[in-house]
Amino acid sequence: MTENGGWPHHSDPTIEDVAAAAEVSIRTVSRVLNKSPKVNALTRRRVEDEIARLNFKPSTRARALAMGRSFLIGLIHNDRNALVLDSIQRSVSAETARRGYELITHSTPSETAEAITDVLAFVERSRVDGLVVLPPVSGIRGLPEALLASGVRAVALSSVPIDGFLDVVISEERVAGAHVARYLMDLGHRQLGIINGPVDVASANERRAGFVGEALRAGAHVSEAAGDYGFASGVAAAEVLLSQAPRPTGVFAANDIMAAGLLKVAANRGIAVPEELSVVGFDGSLLTQMLTPALTSVLRPSGDMAAAAAICLIARIEGEQTPPPFDAGMQVVVAESTGPAPG
Repeated sequence: MTENGGWPHHSDPTIEDVAAAAEVSIRTVSRVLNKSPKVNALTRRRVEDEIARLNFKPSTRARALAMGRSFLIGLIHNDRNALVLDSIQRSVSAETARRGYELITHSTPSETAEAITDVLAFVERSRVDGLVVLPPVSGIRGLPEALLASGVRAVALSSVPIDGFLDVVISEERVAGAHVARYLMDLGHRQLGIINGPVDVASANERRAGFVGEALRAGAHVSEAAGDYGFASGVAAAEVLLSQAPRPTGVFAANDIMAAGLLKVAANRGIAVPEELSVVGFDGSLLTQMLTPALTSVLRPSGDMAAAAAICLIARIEGEQTPPPFDAGMQVVVAESTGPAPG
């Protein structure tokens, strides 16, 4: 300490400095930093005042060692959609940083046996305090049970309920698919088409079930083509659908990337969008604004959902009350790629 009571600029204050200034033990300062109830209010206030006055920044590593935690959160995914993943990472990082945690992102294979082994190995290496698990990884059979057996706290995102996770943030994608069908039929479309996602992914099956079920109940005709959420599969599926006679006048692509492939094929064939063909995507990603015409899409709040999952996870880790279930309400955001049915 200098003569005027400050601290030399060349040396940051330590926990020992705080203890000396507050006239308490180092253990008491540690308890205040870790929010222990074993410190009385008067002492806690005195320590906190000295922490503020000295501008003391506790070492994350020391804090972790003292509490037996890493203060790391793992984000597990197998998502090729960089735009959606970027939104998720930014939202989760903001939430973890606010609570004093760091985020580690880990991509895992989608095969069941490999994925479970890979995730458990990641947890062992990184020593994360918990996981946020994104689809389609969250839907891998046996994963939540394996994590539970290993004592790993995990919260998942999914389009359907899943047993075994501490919490699951659910997006009602079957309902959203039905909304798309109803939207297109309200525009007068009765010849509908759908480019499906991977058959082994719950989100793709939910979107298809909602769209096809609603369309058939209303007496519309639906043509289907297979996709895998990738751009090339959207192009291939579009070639199939737009070669039919009569061809669909309204098509739902199960994600924005495949919808981009559909728009490309329509442009190459000279099919005017939306005058001859209406196109709807899914995700509401930044891609919708990059395309010409701008893409009508279902806005799925992936970033907000992932942030909600992180909030639940940290509450579990900290022994706090978990927040109420997140309402991932989804809506069709209308843009330039949809219009009234031709004729």
